[in-house]
Order: sequence, then C-alpha cells, then structure tokens
Amino acid sequence: MADRDKQPATVGSKTESDGCLILIYSGRLDCLTTGAIWRKTSHLLHRQPKRLVVDAAEVSYCDGSGIALFFSLRLRGLRNQFPVDIQNLRPEMVSLLERFQADTFDLRPPAPPPQTNVPTEVGHWAWHVWQDIFEQVAFIGELASWMFKTLIRPVGLRWNDFFLMVERTGANAIGIIALLGFLFGLILAFSGAISMQKFGVEVYVADLTAIALIRVLGPFLTAIIMAGRTGSSYAAELGTMKINNEIDALATMGLDPVRFLVLPRVLATTLVTPLLAVLANLSGLVGAAVVFLWMGFPLVTFTTHVQRVITIQILASGLVKAVVFGLLVGAVGCLRGLQTELGPSAVGISTTRAVVSGIVLIVVTEGIFSVIYYYLGI
Repeated sequence: MADRDKQPATVGSKTESDGCLILIYSGRLDCLTTGAIWRKTSHLLHRQPKRLVVDAAEVSYCDGSGIALFFSLRLRGLRNQFPVDIQNLRPEMVSLLERFQADTFDLRPPAPPPQTNVPTEVGHWAWHVWQDIFEQVAFIGELASWMFKTLIRPVGLRWNDFFLMVERTGANAIGIIALLGFLFGLILAFSGAISMQKFGVEVYVADLTAIALIRVLGPFLTAIIMAGRTGSSYAAELGTMKINNEIDALATMGLDPVRFLVLPRVLATTLVTPLLAVLANLSGLVGAAVVFLWMGFPLVTFTTHVQRVITIQILASGLVKAVVFGLLVGAVGCLRGLQTELGPSAVGISTTRAVVSGIVLIVVTEGIFSVIYYYLGI
C-alpha cells in the first residue's frame, strides 16, 4: 500500500466500439500533480464522446484538487449532454465528491454585456446627477435644521466631539498651512517682481501680494488643503462606520447620525477654516517680505504698503469666503461618507468623491464670489 501511495499520477484512455470513452486514473491526485493530469484530460476530451466512464480504481489519494477534476468532468457532461459515470472511487473520496451536486450549477453561458449607446449613457449620467443633487439638497436641509436647533439650544451639541474635531482639523493643520502659505507668498512675490521690474515699480509687489493673498489665495489655498486633508478624513471615518453598521446601530437606537456625527464635524470645520486662512495670509506675507527684502527694500516700506492697501472690507471679504469654504468642505466630506456603499473599495471611492466634490465646489464658489464682489464693487 505504501508503494502504491507513492506512484505518480497518470491518466490513460481507451475508446469502446459504441463510442464510450474510458479514462483510467492512477496514483496520487493532489495539488502538485492534478494540474498536469487536468491538461492531459482536456487533451483526451478534444472530441466529445457519446459516454464517459472514469475508472478511479488505481487512485491512491485524492485531495480537493482531484475532486475538482472529477467534478469538472461531471459538469462537462451536463453541459455537452453526455453521461459521465465515475467508478471504483474510494468511499471517502465518493463522500467528498457527493458534497457538490453538478446539476445544481447554472450551466447557462454568461449573458453578454448590455449594448449601450450615447443617449443611454447620457440618460444614466443625468439620472445619477439628479439623484446626487436630490440627496445633497436633503442633506443640506437636515443639516441646516440641526444647526438652527443648536443655535437655539447649544446644550444639544456634543461639545467633546466638537473640540476634538477642532484640534484635529485646526491645530494639527497649522504646520502645513503655514508652510504652504509661506511658499505661495514667496512664489507670488517673485512672479510679480519679474513683471514689475520692466516698469521699475518693484515696490508695488507688496500691494499686489497682500491683496491677492487676503482676497483670493489665502482662503482658496486653505480650502483646498482642508478638502484634501479634512474632507477625505471625514469621508473615510464615516464610510468605515457605515460599512461596520455603526451608523445603522445609531439609527436603531433612535439617534440621528447627522446630529451625532455630522454636526460637530461641520461646525468645527466652519470655525477653524477662517482662522487657518488668517494664518495662511500671515505666512504668505512673511514669504513676500523675504522677497521684498531680497530686492533691497527696507521692511518698513513693505509694512507701510500692506497697511495702506488692506482695508477692513478686503479682510472681511476673504474671511467670508473662508467660512463658506469650511462649511462646504465639512458638509461634502460627511455626505460622501454617509453615501458609502458596500465593498472592499467603497471607502476609497467615497474618499475620492469627497476630495473631488469639495475642490469642484470650492472653485465654483470662488467664481460666484468673484462675480458678486465685482457687482458690489468690493
């Protein structure tokens, strides 16, 4: 018996006069040998027999891979409508093979992919956009309702979560905001100096940099960083909770997820974004001052020009933008997290959607503010 167990796996065949094909297996059909035997079997079955008989009397050992080979022969017989008879298989192997019933498998060929055309694709896209807009409007309405209730009764807000989000979205972002603000101020000042040198008015680099930073670039840069850093974080957190059924558990206990999860995050982002925008403005002015000093001008000239062009109106216009940007980033990140579906890549998809949606909304809102400020003369 020991010598028989060590025999290599082989397969032979013979054809009867009535068109019956007999496959004779011997040796060990394990994970190491079944692959080669499977290929030989496929070669022997290149012509469809009228009847297939599998003689497994000499099979000394058979694991899952060997059972899969015999099962595939049964499926092949059902698919091509010829009988398959497996004979002389050991009882323990028969019990393992009988766990799988070939007639319960769907043997129909896979359906071809549906044919699509441009109008159909446009219709599907329009429908998804409409659904997304509807969900956003409903979410904004529910969020606005909870904000109003919190304004009337601040005790209802989860203050511990709120201050935790302020720390994570605000205090932990100081370094990256300050660094990028300094670099952008440096770049903006150098770019302006190149153009103004042609006219001999390099001193107005301070005016240009200050206005561009405080009105546009400071809030805009801060919002983009918040969308990539905070919005994606919110989407990943809530998306993971959605997959783990934690949000459904809150709803089952009668707790509104928007109030307990979304509201503290959105309020924290709305609060810290204008503060970070101020930090970005100050860092950008420091970077511009470095360039100004490098061009040979005294620091007092830079500060004088900045104080002259920066008015309360310009400062307020930038801060209003920052507040709106913070509200958008927090709301979109939380919404995409709540929209997370099931699947291994669902959280990644929600995170990507949060960042893309946040940046698009920031750019569109910046354009709207530019038009409004133009007509208001700000």
